[in-house]
Amino acid sequence: MKNQPTQHDKPASKDENPLEQIKSPADLKDKSPDELAELAGHIRRMIIRTVSRTGGHLSSNLGAVELTIALHTVFDFSRDHLLWDVGHQCYAHKILTGRGGRFDTLRQAGGISGYPSPSESDYDLFVSGHAGVAISTASGLAWGDRREERKIVAVVGDASIANGVSLEAINNAGLLKRQFLVVLNDNSMAIDVTQGALARLLDRIRLTQTYSEIKHTTEHVLSRLPLGEEITDTLRHIKEGLRTTMHGEQLFEALGFRYFGPVDGHDMTALLDILRRVGQISQPVLLHVHTQKGRGCDYAVEDPCRFHSPAAHTVNGGVVQFHATARTTWTDVFSQTLLNRAKSDKKIVAITAAMPDGTGLAAFRDTMGDRYIDVGINESHAVAMAAGLAKAGLKPIVAIYSTFLQRAFDQIFEEVALQSLPVIFCIDRAGLVGTDGPTHHGLLDIACLRPLPGMVLMSPGDEAELVSAMDLALSLDKPSVIRYPRDIVPAFHSQQAPFVLGKACRLREGADGTFLAYGAMVEYALSATELLARRDGIETAVISARFAKPLDEELIAELIATGKPVLTVEEHSVACGFGSAVMELAAARSLDTSGVKLIGVPDRFIAHAGRKQQLAEIGLDTDGLVKTMRQSLANQTVSQQARP
Repeated sequence: MKNQPTQHDKPASKDENPLEQIKSPADLKDKSPDELAELAGHIRRMIIRTVSRTGGHLSSNLGAVELTIALHTVFDFSRDHLLWDVGHQCYAHKILTGRGGRFDTLRQAGGISGYPSPSESDYDLFVSGHAGVAISTASGLAWGDRREERKIVAVVGDASIANGVSLEAINNAGLLKRQFLVVLNDNSMAIDVTQGALARLLDRIRLTQTYSEIKHTTEHVLSRLPLGEEITDTLRHIKEGLRTTMHGEQLFEALGFRYFGPVDGHDMTALLDILRRVGQISQPVLLHVHTQKGRGCDYAVEDPCRFHSPAAHTVNGGVVQFHATARTTWTDVFSQTLLNRAKSDKKIVAITAAMPDGTGLAAFRDTMGDRYIDVGINESHAVAMAAGLAKAGLKPIVAIYSTFLQRAFDQIFEEVALQSLPVIFCIDRAGLVGTDGPTHHGLLDIACLRPLPGMVLMSPGDEAELVSAMDLALSLDKPSVIRYPRDIVPAFHSQQAPFVLGKACRLREGADGTFLAYGAMVEYALSATELLARRDGIETAVISARFAKPLDEELIAELIATGKPVLTVEEHSVACGFGSAVMELAAARSLDTSGVKLIGVPDRFIAHAGRKQQLAEIGLDTDGLVKTMRQSLANQTVSQQARP
């Protein structure tokens, strides 16, 4: 669909900024549709300006501006309940609910989050960064609060309606005997092109008309939506009338929801009218709103995938310029390694859950599309499907973010580990992810996966180790995991031994103590070692552990038995992580662990900030490791002096 701004998108006078008049949603109530449409233009410009500086979710937020304004105008969410799914489409909501003055701090340390956050505002009910949960939590609110005067609204966008949890929730929420509104914000996209049969169904519903005809559909729906007590009596007639418009597609009505739409999500007058009417229906309702991802920003409309969540950028003469770096990322190395291995191994199949760009599978998709599978936002299905592919004799690689892998734990246990199937999980964004904050940190994957019998857990320390880890994983007859962060990949190691199951790699000798580092933390351990040697004359060894399971038991036991400080270093929760595995080994062998110190992410949620800021905050950067090693050596000296 081409970018077709309506009359309401025209810019306001430069001398006026209606946003300055909006201190809370209550200030919207007396505005005319034209005034609200003018406000939408100002909100868009604020979002574009801010995201270009801070990075963030651009396209989806630009498409949801009129819808957000209309919702806050019709409902009173200081009393009513509004939930967002997915949470990254909430920028206009934040601006309207008293945070416009701080919007320039978006995703910055100490600033406002890129997702709903109850700590920021009472208008945010849940911290929501994952897809598929709003209908479930909203239905819980509806069941728990039967007061009819309190309205319940869940806004579902970016294809999260196809998530399994969303469908489970719709199946149950259709039984509600009260007002319950689900707004399906259908922008024809997820993060990439929407996948699956439900997406095709929505396409058929929407594309029975051209975009210009959707407004006619809106008028058709409005003409059949009465006000007052007549609503209940005429629902049957509305349904019959819409069947003609919808060409028989009545999936949601079969599940107990009254379905209305598709309607034009950028027609302010129509949105206000239809929301006022459907908000009075004392039954579950699904309002299908068609919006344009990236609306009001030509480059975001032309490439909504790239501008779903862009990094900071500048625009010169309509040309977008990113603050690019020539350095290679971990994701880049994975992407190229996968391509190289797949060229010679026809059994390799790659799977993503709606994240081809973020996980590095876009190049694989473009060159080996017959061996590429995008299941949509359905991580559980992705893993179970991978099990089936492995059973069929293929080599499935599930490329997924650590935080999203959590959603598929049962399938990893039941369908993969229990069957001992050689599925390879390539876990991106393992560790701290910076400005996306706690919903997206990957700090639990070791804890979740280490208890599974037969599971191999690997984490490379540099580019060469990632390639070697992939080669080992492809040779195994059991499930395996390769974890790596969202960052530049170091390439500092000299030639070293290839990955051998359960064997660590000694990178630097040192008699005073040891950094036993897992994965990306090897880089920081090496930097700390150099500083300690140069500034203090302290010589510490560095071991790339490579494996959290199975451990290199003999090497680790030997290190602990020396009595010298051994610092386990991991970008993961200290609880149940790599260091915990080391301590379990020591306990099993009755080793003295007084010199062992576990360094990782403490038992709290880490707020959004730059990744380097987050590492420094919790002592996982170079300076933090230097400080901890010095303290460990000092403690050892004091302990030795105290002995009789």
